[in-house]
Amino acid sequence: MTIPPDGPPAVPEWAPEHEVGAELAATLIGRSFPELRGVPVERLATGWDNTVFLVGGEWVFRFPRRRIAVAGVERELAVLPVLAPRLPLPVPVPCFAGEPSDDFPWPFWGARRLPGRELADVRPPEDRRVALAAEAGAFLRALHDPALVPAAGEGLPVDPMGRADPAVRASRTVGRLDALAALGVWERDPAVEEFVAAAQGWRPPGGDPVIVHGDLHVRHLLLDPGGRAAGVIDWGDVCLADPAVDLSLAYAGFTGAARAAFLGEYGQVPAERTAAARTLALNLSATLAEYAASTGRDGLLAESLAGLRRAVGE
Repeated sequence: MTIPPDGPPAVPEWAPEHEVGAELAATLIGRSFPELRGVPVERLATGWDNTVFLVGGEWVFRFPRRRIAVAGVERELAVLPVLAPRLPLPVPVPCFAGEPSDDFPWPFWGARRLPGRELADVRPPEDRRVALAAEAGAFLRALHDPALVPAAGEGLPVDPMGRADPAVRASRTVGRLDALAALGVWERDPAVEEFVAAAQGWRPPGGDPVIVHGDLHVRHLLLDPGGRAAGVIDWGDVCLADPAVDLSLAYAGFTGAARAAFLGEYGQVPAERTAAARTLALNLSATLAEYAASTGRDGLLAESLAGLRRAVGE
């Protein structure tokens, strides 16, 4: 949350427009899907755009928190069933689709639960990320296959958030870094700030867009108990874009031998794509760090601040 110079703090970007609690979720699910009526419903996770509930210990339901997320819900419903059998890691496959009602104005959906914990929660040490990074690189190689575009890309927007444009992302990172310094959780790093300043003059990479996850960061890669990749979640930003949008994970989540393993599985990345991916890695890491610091998520904060260092390192 950015603190203005005068007056009370602004409303956080992640503030919900509609907050669904467990009781309302149970009502909506039971009304729409009689086979799930009366089963236990418990909150599983909360993000910027969705509140997630575990239903009957087996199903995960996502309810939008903000109107801006509704289009993403609709894309997930359309695209995930097509993508899932073509990818080497599990992704959620909607099995239940709930309609808007008087009690909740937006669509929602449920899928079988993918077991695993967020990378940001596990926080494996750097030397234990090599196998995980290789799996992530192989996953993105499959997702970014141009052959998937005719199969699943129809109707997807083209980089609606401008995430492959380093000038756009760098300019939006400046305020995030200022906020982190003001919150007292980040000591200004000349390497980070020099990179961000330079990136404001860079052009986006060229090439035809591919299908991208769109928001692939350390909360959206799941790990199994052994630290291997268990799945990729939260596809609300799926779109057509330059691969750099997803390759940001290689620079925010991995370094050294792990990053080399990621890129070894993924394949060669041109210099301009690398620059855009590093820039987005800084932007996402700074955004997540501000969110974590403002909502008391210490593990996510530590992982996100580490992502800032990784993004400008080797």
